[in-house]
Amino acid sequence: MKVLANDGIATSGVVALEKAGFEVILNNVPQEELINFINKNNVDVLLVRSATKVREDLIDACPSLKVIGRGGVGMDNIDVEYARNKGLKVINTPAASSHSVAELVFAHLFGMVRFLHISNQNMPLEGDSKFKELKKSFAKGIELKGKTLGVLGFGRIGQATAKIALGIGMKVIAFDPFIDSAHLELDFFDGQSISFTIDTISKEEVLKQADFITLHVPAQENYVISTKEFEMMNDGVGIVNAARGGVIDEVALIKAIESGKVSNAALDVFENEPKPEIQLLMNNNISLTPHIGAATKEAQNRIGEELASQIIEILK
Repeated sequence: MKVLANDGIATSGVVALEKAGFEVILNNVPQEELINFINKNNVDVLLVRSATKVREDLIDACPSLKVIGRGGVGMDNIDVEYARNKGLKVINTPAASSHSVAELVFAHLFGMVRFLHISNQNMPLEGDSKFKELKKSFAKGIELKGKTLGVLGFGRIGQATAKIALGIGMKVIAFDPFIDSAHLELDFFDGQSISFTIDTISKEEVLKQADFITLHVPAQENYVISTKEFEMMNDGVGIVNAARGGVIDEVALIKAIESGKVSNAALDVFENEPKPEIQLLMNNNISLTPHIGAATKEAQNRIGEELASQIIEILK
C-alpha cells in the first residue's frame, strides 16, 4: 500500500510505516497536479498538514484513497464529513503538538512584554550608534508573573498553555463552551507534580478580567474576537493567536492597537495565508511567526509516529 505524505512527515513516521510494509512517497505534489498523481500511483493514504487542501473534487476523483490524515489538530483544509460519508477514514493528531504550540505562545508573550521582537530588529541596525536611546525606549517592560491569562478554548492546547502560565506564577481563567472544568497536572523533572482545577467562566468575563488573552479555538464561521470583544477588554491588553487564521478580525485588531486598547499582539496564523496583510507585517506592536506552532522536532516526531500508528491499525 502507498502513502503520500504531501506536506512531509518525520523520519520516525516513515520508518514505522515502512516497517509495516507501506511504501511512503515524500513528493510535494502541487495542488493542481495532486489528483493525477494520486490516481497514477494508486495512492491509498494521503497525509497533509495545512498547505494541501482535500476538497470534495479530489475525494470524488481519487477512488484509490482509503485514509486521509492531517498532521496536526485543525482539519478545516479537509472536507471531513464528505470524506467520511464516502467511506474514507479521516484521522488527525490532536495531542501531539499541544506542548509545542503552548511554548510558542509563551515565546511570543515573553518577547512582547520585553519588546524583543523590535529590539532584535533595531539592535543590529543602531546598537552601535544609538545604544542609550534604544535602552531607554525598551526599558518599560513588564513581568508576566502575577498577571491574569485568559484562555479562549480549553482543550488540549489551551490546557497545555495554562500549565506553563501556572508554572510561572500567572492566574489562569478560561472559557470553553464544551468544558465546565479541567484538572491540570504539572509534572516536574524530578517526578514531583502539582494539581490544579480550573473551572471555566463566561467568554465575557474572560475578556473583562484578562491582562493577556490567548486563543485555542477551531476555525469557525464568525470571528471569535472582533470590535465588540475588543471593547470588553482591559486597556493595554495583550493578545496571542496561535490557533487558526480568521478567528480574530485583523482589521479590528489594527484599530484596537492604534487606539491603545491592545498594547501588543502576536500572530502565528493569518486570515490570508500565505500572504498576510501588509498592515500586520509592518506593525511594530505585533510579534509575528509564519504558522510554526507545531514545528518542533519533538512535535513532528510525535505527529509522524501517531499518524503511522493509526494508519497501521486501520489498514493492517
